[in-house]
Amino acid sequence: MSTLSHQPTRTVEEKRRWTEVVVRETWASLAISMMWLAVLFDAIFGPNIVNNSAGGDSSSVPSAVVVALFAFLGSWVVAKYAFGRDRA
Repeated sequence: MSTLSHQPTRTVEEKRRWTEVVVRETWASLAISMMWLAVLFDAIFGPNIVNNSAGGDSSSVPSAVVVALFAFLGSWVVAKYAFGRDRA
């Protein structure tokens, strides 16, 4: 009489509850919204970056351009880790 060996037992990953997903995504979307709200207020009320050269030429750039660059990078990182799928 012969016997068959079974496959090794596998552990079943526990699914995350929907409340954990919603909470994580809610905080991430709130963080991204606040970043861009800061850009908006800086564009409305913020100063300009003024560059004066030795020759007397001057140029002016709104400071919101620099803040928007960092808001873009920050929202990219937050979205990657908050909305990305878990790789297990």
